[in-house]
Amino acid sequence: MAGSATTHLSRRSFAQQTSASDLMSAPIELAGDWGRMSPRAVKLVVGRMRQACLDGVRLVSDRQPQRIRVELHNSGSPAIWLHPEESDLAWIIVNIGERDWSKLAYQFGHELGHVMANSWQVDAKPGGPSQWLEETMAEALSLYGLGRLATRWRVSPPFAGDNRFGDALASYREDTIRRYETLAEQQGVTQGAASWFANHRRDIEASGVDPYGQAFSLTILAEYERAAENIEALGALNRWSQRANIQIKEYLSLWEKSCADLQVSSALPTRLRELVLSP
Repeated sequence: MAGSATTHLSRRSFAQQTSASDLMSAPIELAGDWGRMSPRAVKLVVGRMRQACLDGVRLVSDRQPQRIRVELHNSGSPAIWLHPEESDLAWIIVNIGERDWSKLAYQFGHELGHVMANSWQVDAKPGGPSQWLEETMAEALSLYGLGRLATRWRVSPPFAGDNRFGDALASYREDTIRRYETLAEQQGVTQGAASWFANHRRDIEASGVDPYGQAFSLTILAEYERAAENIEALGALNRWSQRANIQIKEYLSLWEKSCADLQVSSALPTRLRELVLSP
C-alpha cells in the first residue's frame, strides 16, 4: 500500500548516499533495526527481487528515484513513506520476522510497484476511486517477481548452498495465488471482469488491494506474463495532477495519453478498459 508522512524521522542507515540513473540501478539503503539480520543478506534478497521484477523491462518514467531506502518496522502495514526531504529518495517500509526472506521479497515487490507507478514522491498521497487499480497492479508485480525469483534462486541462490529455498519461495507464491483464486471465484471475477466490477464497484473503489484487488491481481498478472510492455506501462501511471482521484474511465484515458507521451505501449490500459468497462 502507499503511505504518507508530514514529518521526517531520524533513521539509522547502513548505506552511503550515492546517485544512480534509474530504478534498476538506484543504490539500496537500509534503515531501522534489522536485529540479527545482516545488512548484506537483506540487500541481497531485496536486490534479487528488484532484478526479478524489472529485468527485461524498459524503465520509461521521467520520475524515477535516485536512491531506495528499505526500512524495517515491527508493526503496521508495508507502505511507501512520503517524506518531504531527500527528494531523490524512494522510502519503502516493510514488516517481517527474522530472516523471513519470502515475506521480505513479497512486500518489497509490492511497494516497488508503487515506486514504478510514480507513487513515491511527497505529493503522491494515495486515495480516490481509482487507487484500487494501482494497488492491484503493484500486487501483480510482486507475484510476477516472486515467480522469477524462485526459479533463479534454485539455480543461483544469493547464499551458498541455499538452492532449496527457491522451493519455499515458490510455495509462498503458490499459496498466495490459491487464496486469490478462491477470492476471484467467490466474487465472480472468473465469470467476467465487467460484471464483477459493476456488481461490486462501490466496495472495490473503497477497498484498495484487499480483498477485491487481490482477486483481480491475477488478471493483471496474466497480462504481465504475456508481455513485458505491460509492465513497462506502469511507468506512465499517475503523471497527471488528479492521480487516482478520478473515475476509472478517465484514469485509463489519461494513462493511455501518458503512455503515448513516454512512447510506451498502451496495451495494458486499453485491455483493462475492455475487461472492466465493456458491457
